[in-house]
Amino acid sequence: MMFKSDNCAPALPEVMDAVVEANQGFQSSYGDDEMMEEVSALVRAEFEAPEAAVYLVSTGTAANALALSTLARPWDTIFCTPLAHIHIDECHAPEFYTGGGKLTLVGEKDKMTPEALEAAIIGWTKGDVHTSQRGPLALTQVTERGRIYSLEELRALTRVAKAHGLTAHMDGARFANAMVSLGCSAAEMTWKAGIDAVSFGGTKNGCMGVEGVIFFNPEHAWEFELRRKRGAHLFSKHRYLSAQMLGYLRNDAWKKAAAATNAKAARMISGLRDAPEFEFLFEPAANMIFATLPRRIHRDLQAAGARYEMHGPFDGPEDERIGMRLVVGWSVDEADIDRFVEIASGKI
Repeated sequence: MMFKSDNCAPALPEVMDAVVEANQGFQSSYGDDEMMEEVSALVRAEFEAPEAAVYLVSTGTAANALALSTLARPWDTIFCTPLAHIHIDECHAPEFYTGGGKLTLVGEKDKMTPEALEAAIIGWTKGDVHTSQRGPLALTQVTERGRIYSLEELRALTRVAKAHGLTAHMDGARFANAMVSLGCSAAEMTWKAGIDAVSFGGTKNGCMGVEGVIFFNPEHAWEFELRRKRGAHLFSKHRYLSAQMLGYLRNDAWKKAAAATNAKAARMISGLRDAPEFEFLFEPAANMIFATLPRRIHRDLQAAGARYEMHGPFDGPEDERIGMRLVVGWSVDEADIDRFVEIASGKI
C-alpha cells in the first residue's frame, strides 16, 4: 500500500517502450534529435500554441528555477504562496538561478486571492531603487495541498499581474491531474488564462525523469537556452529526455494516466469520507489527500504495510490526531486502496 508519493510509481510502459526505441543507432545531441522535433510539434498542437518555445530538463526544480530565472531579473521579487514548492521544497534554487531574486509570500497556505496579490504587488514601490522590483507571479497547479485553481481563479490572478506589467509562471508538476479534474484543455489552463510560461510535469505522472518548460512568447527562448546550458541542465544525450516525453505524449498516454490516477484517488476519497475518524484538512481535487487520524489508526495502517507521509511522531498518546499526506500514483492497485480504507475505517 504505497501512498507516499506519485514519484514512487514506476514509469509508464509507453515511456519505457519509447526509451528502448530511442536506444538505436545515432542521433544528434543537445536537443537536436529527431524525437525532440516531434515532441515540440505535439506540445504546440496540444497547447494550441504554434509559436511556443519547448524545452526539456530532468527535474521539476530545474524547470521551475530556470523558467523563473528567465522571467525574473536578479533584483526582482517573485510572488508566490507560503507553501509554494519554490519556497519550501527547492533549497533556494529560484534565488540561486535568478542570481539573487527574492520571493514575496502572498495569501495563506497553498492558494492566493487577487486581492492579496494586488496588495502584495503594491507593497513594493515601483521604481524605488532601495527595494526589490516587482517580478513574476508564480502559481502551482495542482497546489501543494491538493487543491486546484479554477480557470476563473487563474484568470483573475493573472489579470492583476498583467495590470502591473508582470508575467505569470505555472508550476505544473501535476499539470495533467489538474487538467483532467477541471475538464479543460491545456491551452485553457495556461496561455488562455494568462500564463506566460509553464513547467509541464512528466515525472509524477509516469515518466522516468523529464519535465517540459514551455514559453508562449518565443522571445524568451534564447535566454532560456543560455540559462539551461550555464546551469548545467542541457543533456548531451538529450534523446533520452525526448523519448520519455514522446512516449508520454503519443496517443494521449499522459491524459489516460492522469484520468486513471484521478479515478483511483476518487475511489479512495469516497471510501475515506465514510471512515468515522478520518478528517480531511483540505477538500481534495486531484490525487493528493491531506487529513488527520488518531495515532492508533496510523499504527494499524503502518503495521499492515501502508506507506505515506505521517506528519508527527509515531510514539505518543493513542488518540492524539496526527496529520498525513496520501498521494495516489497511476499504478496503485485498487485492492490496496480498498484495504487502506478498510483499516482507516477501523474495520480490521
